[in-house]
Amino acid sequence: MGYEQPLSYVLGMEGLALLRAFGGEHDRAFVAARIAEIRALLDDPALAEGVTSTPVSTVDGYGLWAPTYDGPNSAFDVDEPVLAEILAELPPGPALDAACGTGRYAALLTSRGHDVIGVDASPDMLDHARKRLPAADFRVGDVTALPVADSSVDLVTCGLALTHVPSLAPVLAEFARVLRPGGHVVIADMHPERVLRGAVPSLRDAEGRPVRVPAHRHLIGDYVRAALAAGFQVRRCVEPVLPPPSGERATDPGPWDVWPWSLAALVPEATAAADAGIPVMVVWHFQL
Repeated sequence: MGYEQPLSYVLGMEGLALLRAFGGEHDRAFVAARIAEIRALLDDPALAEGVTSTPVSTVDGYGLWAPTYDGPNSAFDVDEPVLAEILAELPPGPALDAACGTGRYAALLTSRGHDVIGVDASPDMLDHARKRLPAADFRVGDVTALPVADSSVDLVTCGLALTHVPSLAPVLAEFARVLRPGGHVVIADMHPERVLRGAVPSLRDAEGRPVRVPAHRHLIGDYVRAALAAGFQVRRCVEPVLPPPSGERATDPGPWDVWPWSLAALVPEATAAADAGIPVMVVWHFQL
């Protein structure tokens, strides 16, 4: 069980902002405003009550999310342009979309002439993928034990999935197994700084209770070490940064127990300072 309290989240954003101020990024007036805001937050009874969340498996969590996963989902606006840019440099051929979900990467690969196999652990997500691409080859499987033959594909893609695995090394080793020599891997996932800020899937079960899927904060070096150990070279690393928020203060963060980062709008100045220049995702291009 986990306990999530609105006050702890907004105080965390204030703390990140104050740490950056301590490092010389902001003046005395900014620091005074943050401390005054913290005092007001501590006195706000609406922020005192939290929720207890229940952990669920990735398969069960994505089973709950599958009907609404494809939209609206602002994450797609971040990773898909970078993926398309990388794919534009690669010739079409046999490709694997690992942790394919509802098949959005598989659709992009197919549109570029790739012969695609999609693998996902969630049968519910695969149901949606098959509706999107009825002629594609979708299989149930895990990223650490892919139902794909050795040295059988030229490209592996994997989007917004690896925060759910505790260790990257077995996954990258499995990608290397199914790739032909010289093959490519393109991975997109939430940046570790965003995972720190709560940007991980958080859902409600059929009874409306908060549930959370596993989320692991893989550092940039964790990806590099796992890739090198599996025999990959780093070809590219992209860390997209979102435009600054509007700065408008929200009086109601909405269903924060589903999307905790919506609480950031309660403290827009602190959020802007805490998030300035912080990437939202990391996109890797490795080559075997």
